[in-house]
Amino acid sequence: MSETRTGEAGATAPAAPASPWRDAELPTEAVGSLPRPASLQRAVLDAETGLVGADELAEAQDRAVRDTLARFAETGSPIVSDGEQRRQSFSSYPLGTSFDDGQILEGPVFAVFADGHHRVIPSLARGPFRFRAWAADDVTAARPLTTLPLKQAVISPSMLSLMVPVAGLGEYSREEFLADVVAGCAEDIRRSFAAGAARVTIDFTEGRLALRRDLRAPWAGPDALGGFIELINRVLAELTPEQRAAVGVHTCPGNDHDSAHSADVDYAGLIPELFHIEAGYFLVQAASEKDPDRVARLIGRQLRQRSRSADQAPRVLIGVTNPASPKLETAEEIRDQIVRAARFIPPELIGSTDDCGFSPYLIDEKPKHGSPDFARDVAFAKIAARVRGTRLAQQELAGVASGPVSYAGFGKTGAPAGTAGEVHA
Repeated sequence: MSETRTGEAGATAPAAPASPWRDAELPTEAVGSLPRPASLQRAVLDAETGLVGADELAEAQDRAVRDTLARFAETGSPIVSDGEQRRQSFSSYPLGTSFDDGQILEGPVFAVFADGHHRVIPSLARGPFRFRAWAADDVTAARPLTTLPLKQAVISPSMLSLMVPVAGLGEYSREEFLADVVAGCAEDIRRSFAAGAARVTIDFTEGRLALRRDLRAPWAGPDALGGFIELINRVLAELTPEQRAAVGVHTCPGNDHDSAHSADVDYAGLIPELFHIEAGYFLVQAASEKDPDRVARLIGRQLRQRSRSADQAPRVLIGVTNPASPKLETAEEIRDQIVRAARFIPPELIGSTDDCGFSPYLIDEKPKHGSPDFARDVAFAKIAARVRGTRLAQQELAGVASGPVSYAGFGKTGAPAGTAGEVHA
């Protein structure tokens, strides 16, 4: 991590992450969120109703983070995160927790999921828009607790863009709002690197959903996708080349209450557009698709076009576990999926991930799993299988790869707990 400085209003000077992809291993990492323990979900609800105070809630969050980091290390993961244990949701953390000033309201529907439930968008009642909390806060809290590299998921500017209507808010124009969103998102990423994150990924779950025409989610429609991609590229343009190389973009059909919001939308409409984003790498859901190999074919076609145009092709981490299902994937099944995908994606550009975050919203009933605690156990079992399966795929592809295929030089993928890193009590 390069040296950083603090300037006005707590802003940080550019900080560079560790150099990525150096050793001869396939990269593997989680997307972001993990199921919160039932005890933490209860503590949050009790805090909202005044039954427990801020100190008790903080203690429950601290326990969940320590448990998350310890169990992540036990899976052999080369890079870990706090699993978003301190967040209400992936989409609301920049707003903080104090809405009593009336600036943030409940907005329109964001997505209707296949099981019939829906989620809404927070809405800005008046300008200007400002981040009230930062993803870097989570990194700062987790960094002293583990010697393993940390990754951090952040909100996309496109998700935040849905908070204000096209007409703006009176004298606060839409253009001014979007400029504030871009500035805030870029600072969110810079602060995360400065706090000690080795890698940052932008949650772009709305990308696939944008291709749907759905009267229940009036913001969606094919015209939305181009604007979303433009906003993400505006954020990436604010970063240094070293930072951009360590920033990924994640796409999936959603995962909440074990249900998806856009699994029926054809990937063929999204993937060609997705690779117009100038990110360092991508995390693409595939395991829960009807035909995972088709996803790899679509991605490989785009990477070949990038290579022909002399652009540097990005890394692509393919989803090999399905967080919405309690059925465990075996390491051998994961190995086979990666090896099949490598027929279409150059082995030096491939890696693995989970299809989605395991629990993007804090209060998540997990009906297919039976309980949040069981879902949490299943999540870590899936992660351990992914790490082992990726190591098996690396062994099988070792004679095929034509270049470095590794994860940032951060120790051996699948190394036993206690050798790859340590969690501090």
